[in-house]
Amino acid sequence: MLPPTIPGKPFVGSLLQMRADPIDMFMRASRLGDVVHMHFPGKDAVLVHRPDDIKTVLIDEHRSFGKSTRGYNALRVGLGQGLITSEGSFWRRQRRIAQPAFHKRRVAGFADKMIRATVDMLQRWEQRCSANAIVDIDTEMMALTLRIVGECLLSSDLTDTTDSIGSAVTTLLDGVMDRITNPIPLPLEIPIPSNRRMRRALDNLDEVVLQVIADRRQQQGEHNDLLDMLLTATDEETGERMTDRQLRDEVITIVVAGHETTANALTWSFYLMSRFPAVLEPLTAELDEVLCGRLPSVDDLPRLPYTAAIINEAMRLFPPVWLVARSVDRPARIGGYDIPEGWVVFICPYVTHRDAHHWPNPEGFRPERFLADGPSKRHNQAFIPFITGPRKCVGDAFAMMEAQLILATVMSRFVPELVAGHPVEPKPTITLRPAHGLKVTLRRRAEPASA
Repeated sequence: MLPPTIPGKPFVGSLLQMRADPIDMFMRASRLGDVVHMHFPGKDAVLVHRPDDIKTVLIDEHRSFGKSTRGYNALRVGLGQGLITSEGSFWRRQRRIAQPAFHKRRVAGFADKMIRATVDMLQRWEQRCSANAIVDIDTEMMALTLRIVGECLLSSDLTDTTDSIGSAVTTLLDGVMDRITNPIPLPLEIPIPSNRRMRRALDNLDEVVLQVIADRRQQQGEHNDLLDMLLTATDEETGERMTDRQLRDEVITIVVAGHETTANALTWSFYLMSRFPAVLEPLTAELDEVLCGRLPSVDDLPRLPYTAAIINEAMRLFPPVWLVARSVDRPARIGGYDIPEGWVVFICPYVTHRDAHHWPNPEGFRPERFLADGPSKRHNQAFIPFITGPRKCVGDAFAMMEAQLILATVMSRFVPELVAGHPVEPKPTITLRPAHGLKVTLRRRAEPASA
């Protein structure tokens, strides 16, 4: 027996709905049942959104599910065989190489660079604040997190390439989503306008990434960063090191994924604080009590739980990775249904994070959900901003520390306020960005009385 099926169109099934408004499609599908069937050209799929079923797919039976999906195939056009897109023994090897770069002690050592980069941004904001200028928080966070990824993981200054990389990443993510939802995606070699735009974007990214790799090969000494680990790693069986192509795929994955998702989480945090200003009182009280006007340090983070709660609640409502897919590589049973080999399983954190069984008032912005004295009995897979299981984001601790330090540093000095009338709506590509950026004005915060 099939799960309940979302109605679709002849031949294309649900593809046009997904192309027009994928978030709405998955939200409506979730109301039909715990496992929902949908048709696409040449492919059947199911949406699973209950935490128990997510656990089945991503943890308990993860070896039955792979990444041979239309989405990952489209991503490979840009990212190649990096950590996000690779599979099997090759992925396990790459993960082992990268894992030490994100050890807790090593990540803590990046805090000073994160704070210094943020302070540099705030110095520019001082001039804009004096001029009552409008600031696009989305653009600012992208530039800031790109600088941090470059300095911390690659020991490279990417600030001069911010505009080029930012434009290329936007084009890449838009192009990947177009290829996923296009009924007839044409090979990249065919010079239609969308393919030419994507090709130019990839050329721009390659130029930056290959220069970073070339510069490192010419430098003497150790940098003790992720790029060093990738350059010096050897295959356990052959003793060979990574080819330039393998290095390119990993570095471009680091550059794209390493700054994009954290920037999105921060942008949505600023948006929600502007929409729900009541959260500013407990936030500023926490910052003033702990920091007393000074810059935060990594040692302060355990004493800034409300700051972390704001970021977590923002990622609940607007998860940076809002949708993942897995190919069914062997027959599986999910939620009482037999799912045939060759189908696709969709997991949509955007949907799961709005399940009222686990999140009372799911559309409300309530950071206190994540405080230690708040509700703590929810399912582990009810909140999966970094996904879960063996393929959980390797940089989750890095990203969370980065976001918490940035938010604490910014909100100690400024209160970004949404420009009246500025439209804000999510744009679901591979990540979840605000479609029109996030235009704000900046209000200076008064110094805390105890400073």
